[in-house]
Amino acid sequence: MGMNKTRTIETEKGHVLITTVRSGKKRITVSPKKNVFIPIKVCETDYPIALIELILQIKGADYLCDEICRDVDPNYVMADLENDLKAYFIPQELDNKRILDFGCGSGASSMILSRMFPLSEVVGVDLDETYLQIARMRLEHYGYDNVSFFSSPSGNELPANIGEFDLLIMSAVYEHLLPEERRAVIPLVWSKLTPGGGLFLNMTPHRWFPIEHHTTGLPLLNYMPQRLAFSFAKAFSGRINKSEPWEMLLRRGIRGGTEYEILSLLPKAEGKSLMEPVRDGLNDRIDLWFSRLNKERYLGIKKAMKKGLKVLRALTGVTLVPNLSLVIKKGN
Repeated sequence: MGMNKTRTIETEKGHVLITTVRSGKKRITVSPKKNVFIPIKVCETDYPIALIELILQIKGADYLCDEICRDVDPNYVMADLENDLKAYFIPQELDNKRILDFGCGSGASSMILSRMFPLSEVVGVDLDETYLQIARMRLEHYGYDNVSFFSSPSGNELPANIGEFDLLIMSAVYEHLLPEERRAVIPLVWSKLTPGGGLFLNMTPHRWFPIEHHTTGLPLLNYMPQRLAFSFAKAFSGRINKSEPWEMLLRRGIRGGTEYEILSLLPKAEGKSLMEPVRDGLNDRIDLWFSRLNKERYLGIKKAMKKGLKVLRALTGVTLVPNLSLVIKKGN
């Protein structure tokens, strides 16, 4: 495609327009068809056309720009990873380490980790070989030499001989594991963590937050039993397909998680500690959540929420923020 050239692709979920703009970048515009939810409709990238088409084929028109932005938008996954990791670790602490990006999906998080820690080895693992096609083409596009990808043989296994790691990352992963997978996977990845290393988990919605913001966008659904939550979601959420079974909604992340659930899945005989943020000015995970908020709008309300959450934590020990951001350190 030359400059100012356009390409149109019709799909069952929307109309995709790809336009070559400045410096050869491509602007992608997705126009949804009726009743199709598209989280991000416009994006720009320097990906080759072959990679864009592969993402479109695998992720669909509705999540084409979302998948691209996970890698290229500095205010999306990159911002969450950088902000949360730097809250717990001095960057130099993670130099020359082995990092496991568990549930790496299409590799966006692995690309970001490679740029953040160029002196460390990043190993991406995922169950879905289809998504790993995107990850490997992304890696080919960038040419990073500190990243590799492996396919898990099953949902309860890791690839053979991948070794141990100093940091295990589960970014926007835990909520997509089914209950039985959580019971198997968390001890499994923990067994690959070196003594003194950390299990880092972020971008997982809190199971008890008043709004189920991840999958349905509905209030109070988190407090409902399964049957009622399922009926409520189908009746009132515009984000889900009415024919989806409950297990599919679980796979999409409707039930989130809690720090206490995750800790309970780890081997009881091994030492472990739930870390708090160490960056200047942050004393706990409520401060970490507040640090990411836009301070230009409704600041008074947000400060009041922060104070309320602090009181709740003092009274109950529960840190009730919208998304979990945790580091669990393995004892020496």
